[in-house]
Amino acid sequence: MLSRRVVIGALSASLALGSASTVSAQDEVYIPMISKGFQHQFWQAVKTGADQAAEELGVRITFEGPDNETMVDRQIDMLAAALANDPAAIGFAALDSQAAIPLLREAAEAGIPVIAFDSGVDSDIPMATATTDNVAAAALAADKMAEFLGGEGTVAVVAHDQTSRTGIDRRDGFLNQMASAYPNIEVVTVQYGAGDQLQSTEVAKAILTANPDLDGMFGTNEGSAIGIVNAAREMGTEGVTIIGYDSGKAQTDAIRDGLMAGAITQNPVGIGYETVKAAVAAMNGEDLPEVIDTGFYYYDQSNIDNPEIQAVLYD
Repeated sequence: MLSRRVVIGALSASLALGSASTVSAQDEVYIPMISKGFQHQFWQAVKTGADQAAEELGVRITFEGPDNETMVDRQIDMLAAALANDPAAIGFAALDSQAAIPLLREAAEAGIPVIAFDSGVDSDIPMATATTDNVAAAALAADKMAEFLGGEGTVAVVAHDQTSRTGIDRRDGFLNQMASAYPNIEVVTVQYGAGDQLQSTEVAKAILTANPDLDGMFGTNEGSAIGIVNAAREMGTEGVTIIGYDSGKAQTDAIRDGLMAGAITQNPVGIGYETVKAAVAAMNGEDLPEVIDTGFYYYDQSNIDNPEIQAVLYD
């Protein structure tokens, strides 16, 4: 049997493949990945990175998530089913930072290393979390918004949720930066669209209707940002600066077309890759950092075709 001993410590995010690939070839190593969803291009890109690491390290992974990012109970069921198959380790991106803790505690007590990805949990159970620094990334989005507005005006936020770590951190990163650095910019409302394009479109329309003189809007994930773009297009709204988060094709098209001013792109392939690599390392008793920072970039019409940006777009 493979050792599932996990040692917590410090390790570079660039964990050496040589030390991570010491799993015995005669044992099939199964690592399920439970994501927050599967409908956005972001998650497809995370899966691509996970598949790449699995092939390089000689392990078997599965990758699944609920139909949409409101289905917390469905995600918990998927997690329970994955753990029932006695995995060697597990990757988990929490829709609710609290709801999964009892199951994750059971996994840890059974010696199954837990690696969080994208969205962590409010617990020290995960051996590491492979993620974007969402607070810093959202603060950068606020900085860019303020540049466009000349440091004054009114803005609104369409967020994807208020239960996941990413939803909380991106919302608060944006709001706190605005409050501390740009006192002449007022955030008039924060509304939630569940990360769904259609729902976010309706939320954004309601915001624009209630605030006809609004200067800017920030969408905290792919579905939220595209919902804002759709609302502005359908209502014929002009003069509202839109800043997004993520970089699926609909967003990159909106930036090229001038409908969206700019957006934050994560490194989803890197998130998937580092999650699987960390899981194998944990099984081998390697030290792991608490957070594996996979990086982020701001992109707009001026740099969207730069090689470093093209490498992290997932359209």
